[in-house]
This record gives sequence, structure tokens and C-alpha cells, in this order.
Amino acid sequence: MDYRQLPQGEEKTRQVRAMFDAIAPRYDLLNRVMTLGMDRHWRRRATADLRLPAGSVVLDVAAGTGDFVRELTAQGLRAVATDLSAGMLAAGRGVYPRVQADAGTLPFATAAFDGVTCGYALRNFTDLPATLAELARVVRPGGRLAVLEVAEPRSGLWRAGFRLWFHRIVPLIGSLLSDRDAYHYLPRSTAYLPALPELRELFAQAGFVAVNHRAILGGLSQEIVATRTA
Repeated sequence: MDYRQLPQGEEKTRQVRAMFDAIAPRYDLLNRVMTLGMDRHWRRRATADLRLPAGSVVLDVAAGTGDFVRELTAQGLRAVATDLSAGMLAAGRGVYPRVQADAGTLPFATAAFDGVTCGYALRNFTDLPATLAELARVVRPGGRLAVLEVAEPRSGLWRAGFRLWFHRIVPLIGSLLSDRDAYHYLPRSTAYLPALPELRELFAQAGFVAVNHRAILGGLSQEIVATRTA
């Protein structure tokens, strides 16, 4: 699908906010089902890959109900959650501090954080280059970034299985357990994601170096880890 067939600009921001407000009550349940519970392990690994000392302050962008925040805290880091959706933040009971904000215009001082995390949200940002630049702004020089995002496997069997699961079964499960429109939109939203070479370049242009990419489980998911340039 051509990403231009999907919402753009302010309309995308509005729809994404409304969608996540709507699915917040059952978001955690659907996440566990969609990834067969493996997303917890992937967040644990991404947190470790930050390689930050205990007590470091990390901003979790598009924090949702706080899965990344809980993992950061479990590994001895101090986390701050921010999300566009007030409904998602409200559903993350016990996740504090938390700030509702658009990732493209974060209400934090320059170099305020030792690191930043983001789980499965790159495709939901209205202006990805501007958002990555904003993430770089709030991370101190030498600070670290870890991002998780969906991906599509290249090999035949993995690719066929992914398409069946993510584009057919997940929307069906989402329709039964949560919001039909949202879980039909989410697989389509992968069209917003740039190809890997372009994605690496966007991180570099934003101000990150040593941009490392790791395919997860045959390419079903992906992790990007980078360092904020001095």
C-alpha cells in the first residue's frame, strides 16, 4: 500500500490520538496476543542495549500503558512516560511521572535525558524526521536511544506467515476483542515506515551516530540502537 493513501498531517495526528484513546482499555491484552507475549522479552533486551548506568533518566516516547517504563524501572533506570493519547496514559495505572505530549514538540529541556526509548510507534508519528530531531534534542550528548518497531521478514516462509498473522488474523482478533477500525488500520500503517537505508539516514540526520539495526525473530520485529552525537 502507498502511504499516501493513509491519513496525512493534522488528520493523521487526530486519528492516531482518537484511535489509541479508543483501544486503551484492552491494549495490553491485544499486545500480548499479537506478539504471543514475546514483546516483553524484546523490551527487556532493548532496555539492556541502552547500556546506561543505574539511575540514568530515560524518556519513553509513545509510552502507551507503560510497558517500556516498567522494564526501564526494573533495570534500575528512572523513567518518564510521554504519549499523545491521554487515554493510553490513564490506562497505565501506576506509571509516573507521565506527560501527555506530541512527540514532535516535547515539553522538555534540551539534553534533559540520558536516554530515550520508543516502542512500536515510528509509523504513527505525523512528521518522522521532525520527531527524531526532537528526540535527539532532549537526549544529552553521548546519551542512548533504543527503538522497537514492526518489520516484514524477507524470506518466503517467514514473510508468508507474517502476512497471514499480521494482516489477516490480528485484525480479526482486534475486531472481536477491541476496536475493528483500529486493528485494521495498524497493519496498514506499516506503509508509513521508510525502508531501512532511509530509516538509518533519518536517525543520522537527526543527530544520532553508530545507528545499529537488529532483526528480531526472522525479521518479524526490529530494533534500532544509536548514540546521541556530541
